[in-house]
Amino acid sequence: MQRIMALGRHGRLLAWAAGFAVALSLIQDARAQTWPVKPVRMIVPFPPGAAPDVVARLVADRLSHAWGQSVYVENKPGAGGIPGMSTLARSAADGYTVGFVPAAAAVLTPLLYKQPQYDVDRDIVPVAAVGTSPMMVVVPGTSAIRSVADLAREGKARPGTLNFAAAQAGSVPHLTGEMLARAGGFQLFTVPYAGSPAAINAVLAGEAALTIDGIPALVQHVKAGKMRALAVTSPQRLPGLESVPTVAETLPGFESLGWFALFAPTGTPGPVVERINADINRLLDDKELVSRLADLGVYPMHGSAADLQAFVRGQQAVWKNTVQELAIQPQ
Repeated sequence: MQRIMALGRHGRLLAWAAGFAVALSLIQDARAQTWPVKPVRMIVPFPPGAAPDVVARLVADRLSHAWGQSVYVENKPGAGGIPGMSTLARSAADGYTVGFVPAAAAVLTPLLYKQPQYDVDRDIVPVAAVGTSPMMVVVPGTSAIRSVADLAREGKARPGTLNFAAAQAGSVPHLTGEMLARAGGFQLFTVPYAGSPAAINAVLAGEAALTIDGIPALVQHVKAGKMRALAVTSPQRLPGLESVPTVAETLPGFESLGWFALFAPTGTPGPVVERINADINRLLDDKELVSRLADLGVYPMHGSAADLQAFVRGQQAVWKNTVQELAIQPQ
C-alpha cells in the first residue's frame, strides 16, 4: 500500500512537472508572438565605420521596419571585441539584446587572449547567420604595386619594409595578412591599429603600403580611385568585382573569409531565437537587400540556429589550426 501511495505521489509530481513545462512553453510562445514590445539593442563589438558596423546598421534598419520597433546599434569596440562581447554575455536574456558578431570576435579572440572574459560556447547562443564577407587586399591608389605578384616581389626585395596596416591585432584581416605573407614567401612590417578606420586612413595618407579588410569598409575608396584592389580572398572572383582577381590566382589554395551572425545571451527564450532567425532568413530573401549586401561584398548565408552553431564549430577548428601554424601565442 505504501509503495502504491509513493508511486501515486511520484505520478502526481511527474504530471505537475509536465504540466508546468507545457505552461512555460505556452508562455514563451505567447511572448515570442508579441515580442518585441520595446526597442532592441544590437551590440557591435567594433567601431563605427568598420565592416561589421556598416552591415549591422543595414540589417538593423530592416529589422526595425519588420518588427515595428527601433533596433539601435551600440558600438563597443576594443581589444578584439572583448568589451562588446562581454557586455553581450552579461546582458539580460530576454531577447532585447542581440549581438552582431563578426568572425574575429566569435572564433579568434578566444584563441588570442588569455582572458577573453567570455566563452562563446557557454555565454552566448547562435541565432542567425547573416552572410560571408571575403577580405580585400588594397594599396594606395598611387602605389606602384599593381598585383599580388608585385607585392610578393617587393616584399622579398625589401624584407620587412612594407608597412601593413592591420585593422586590429588578432582580427581576421590581420591574420589574413600574416597568412598572405607566409603563403607568398615574403615579409611584412605589421603595424596594428585600433580599428578599420584608422588602418584605412593610414593607407589613404600613404603612411602604410597596404591593408586588408572586409570589402564593406574598402569598396567605396576603391571605386573612388583612392585605393587599388590587388585581390580578394574568396575562392572565386566576386559578382560586381569581376575585374578584381583572387589571391588564389597567384597563390593557389589561398582563402580567407570573414562572416557576420547574430548571437544572443544564453538563456534567451527559444521561441524568440526562432522568431529572429526566421525574420533574418526572410530578409535574406529580399532582392533589394541582397543587392545592397552584394554592393558591400557580403553574400547571404541562410540557415537555422543549429546550422549556425555547426558552422561556428567548424570555423573554430579552422582558425585554431591557423593560429597554431603561425605560432601566435595568447596575449
